[in-house]
Amino acid sequence: MTLDPMTPENDPPNPRIIQRHRRADATRRKALSPLRIITMVLALPLTTAAIAFGVYMRTSDFERTEALMHLIALAGCDAAHAVGLGQMRKGQPGYHTRNDPDGNGVACESNGMAKPSFNAPRQSENTGSRMVGGAKFVRP
Repeated sequence: MTLDPMTPENDPPNPRIIQRHRRADATRRKALSPLRIITMVLALPLTTAAIAFGVYMRTSDFERTEALMHLIALAGCDAAHAVGLGQMRKGQPGYHTRNDPDGNGVACESNGMAKPSFNAPRQSENTGSRMVGGAKFVRP
């Protein structure tokens, strides 16, 4: 064991060093507290969504208001109509193929068409047009 020649063993501990160690211990306890760790883990999806939203708004080909309407229309036709969007044509902000069940290039048509129900059986005789949920499954 080597001793530092500048500090004899009989000197009292330096109060500044003791205070520094106490502050470091308090900071360590605060950083590793279970409540803080749980809060950070639960906030992660919100943080990720905020970052994704910001990146989309900056990189979208649409203007900011149009990009926001495009995102709202992604939630469905009810949400699009709630913010005042009408029919959207292919290539316009707010058009999503999932909102265009008949595939004619106009999404969220309000011509009285029944909303597609995924529980109701589909008619598969109409092979010329595209229908959401109209896939045929063949048993092997």
